[in-house]
Amino acid sequence: MPDFDFLSSLTLENERVLLRPLRAEDHALLLSVACEDESLLRYGSRHIHTPELLEVYIADALSNREKEMRYPFIVFDKTSQSYAGSTSFYGVSNHDRRLEIGYTWYGRSYQRSGLNRFTKLLLLSYVFEQLAFERVEFKIDERNAASRKAVERLGATQEGILRSHMVLPDGFRRNTVYYSILKSEWPAIQAQFPIF
Repeated sequence: MPDFDFLSSLTLENERVLLRPLRAEDHALLLSVACEDESLLRYGSRHIHTPELLEVYIADALSNREKEMRYPFIVFDKTSQSYAGSTSFYGVSNHDRRLEIGYTWYGRSYQRSGLNRFTKLLLLSYVFEQLAFERVEFKIDERNAASRKAVERLGATQEGILRSHMVLPDGFRRNTVYYSILKSEWPAIQAQFPIF
């Protein structure tokens, strides 16, 4: 079974979306969608709504890739022929055959468009079918009803809530809801696509 390799240049693609590794020069490609709404990442650990904040966000993502803590992608929407946002693998444990999917955000016009389902299909297919990992995890702010609903529609199981888990940029201490999908659950989930 292959391990996840942070040094690889991983590109994933289906009929709707293309994911490729995030690069520093992608700042220009993401600027318009990142800066269109100040509240875009209101539940996230960082803000991206100014050119400077987006630059810091990307630099941090790339630094964490070098440290093998996070593998960030840029998301290209084939329907609109435009860059829509970003998502990441992180919390990778090759030994335990598990990782987390997160740091996912899209510009407002891409939300509720079906793009997220196609993105998650690519990521989950790679994790379960190519890497043969046993588990994928998702961590979501308890208040983020839209993201929680999206992950639940994927077929993820809520496992618990970590109280006062992390501090957000505004100083708020969020509760974090943990979800997971197991490899044994993946065939049934995949068979429901594109319904999920």
